[in-house]
Amino acid sequence: MSSTRRLERIRIATRESALALWQARSVAGELARHHPGLAVELVPMTTRGDRLLDRPLAAIGGKGLFLKELEQALSAGTADIAVHSMKDVPTDLPPGFAVPVVLARHDPRDALVSPRHARLDELPEGARVGTSSLRRRAQLLHRRPDLDVVSLRGNVNTRLDKLERGDFDAIILAAAGLDRLELGARIRERIAPAVSLPAVAQGAIAIEIRAGDRDCEALLEPLNDAPTAACVTAERAFSARLGGSCQVPLAAYAELEGERLMLSGLVATPDGGRLLRDSIEGPMARAADLGHDLARRLTERGAGEILSAIAENT
Repeated sequence: MSSTRRLERIRIATRESALALWQARSVAGELARHHPGLAVELVPMTTRGDRLLDRPLAAIGGKGLFLKELEQALSAGTADIAVHSMKDVPTDLPPGFAVPVVLARHDPRDALVSPRHARLDELPEGARVGTSSLRRRAQLLHRRPDLDVVSLRGNVNTRLDKLERGDFDAIILAAAGLDRLELGARIRERIAPAVSLPAVAQGAIAIEIRAGDRDCEALLEPLNDAPTAACVTAERAFSARLGGSCQVPLAAYAELEGERLMLSGLVATPDGGRLLRDSIEGPMARAADLGHDLARRLTERGAGEILSAIAENT
């Protein structure tokens, strides 16, 4: 597509879930705001990750399953960009793709949703808690080994429906997703990162393009949020150095104070019995190096042993 045509129309590949469509429409709105007269079209589709809901995500190949069909649309030229939750984007993209833009991050915290209990620490002994995340499971069990933590998949409304019909005493979801769907009132507790360290890039929206597509990069450039990009870069560098995936209970969260970046990271066993956590800080300009340095420090404390044991059992 020529650069002239790009300025007239852009097609956004997106998953069909309500949350994914919200994200795509948010990007469409920002594009229209920065480029008056630009025609923006959504190209909704269902991914393999959306269809396979009977097994934990870690058992069917990880979060990359939510991207493949969207990337095929980019390759085929039926879409120009793809919009993702950044936490679903693997640290190693397939050849031919790039993520040049990350939008301003929303609330990165995990959220407790429960019809009867206001806080995580108020859940009764043996309470049944639903989550699709090994990261959440490990941190929950590390703090509350008495809980019955059960795999829960499906879109946000499906998970809320299962909670309402009594399948669970509580469920853990991303606060940002609930806020975006105007379901923030359902949140009983926004869990502090000190209690449940967020997933890498949780709350951030990514835009993926064909690598080398300079016209698209120029069009998208005004949407990039530099502070969020720096934080996400540090978190993803930490994850990449440790081989992070859905099969690994791993978390990282970065914050900025001026030009200083503070990064916390952890690695845990799936049952939460062992959890290693550390923090590092330094100049924002060294975001990736800080991620690598923190990963190295945790490796020296035994993270490699945890990860090797997980790999042997998967």
